[in-house]
Amino acid sequence: MGSRRLMNRLYYFTIEDESMLAEAFTDLDDAVFAITYKVAGTDDVFVTTHETREALDRHDVAYNLLAEEEADRIAVYHTPLSKEELADHEDAIKALALAYRAIAAACVGVNGETDLGFDLSDGTKGYTYFTAPAGHTFIWRLFYNRDEARDFLSKLTLGDRSAEAWVDAIPLESSDELVGFH
Repeated sequence: MGSRRLMNRLYYFTIEDESMLAEAFTDLDDAVFAITYKVAGTDDVFVTTHETREALDRHDVAYNLLAEEEADRIAVYHTPLSKEELADHEDAIKALALAYRAIAAACVGVNGETDLGFDLSDGTKGYTYFTAPAGHTFIWRLFYNRDEARDFLSKLTLGDRSAEAWVDAIPLESSDELVGFH
């Protein structure tokens, strides 16, 4: 249980020179799924997964750890296809959500689908994407509080009980409960 708990963390960090990340990523073992996101609204704060942090440590990349967030506090709602293709990349999706300071992300479709089942007339703020190694680019809706997730998913899934249960199980009420990193 102890090592599983430690591995299930996401990390906020800064680095003196961003180009060091690009250089380090080219040197990493191909078996490592290394990913780092810049935290929205910051100049120099990044969030990454445990696997990426370990790889950076093995390559002696100098960074300043700012804070840790339990990955289990970020909820992910999959479609059957996203679950199949992204099962091994759950922490990377959670890091992506955390980079936007979101508490949850729901897969709403695949790029290129003509009917994603929701309206983008208000713009794309609140949406992001993640490309699976298998090739599909999944579209994600980010949520900053549980009520927002409930409203969106009740319309998207037409009241599907499993979607309602997922919303009720989101560990955090709002992004105000996320770990600070300043």
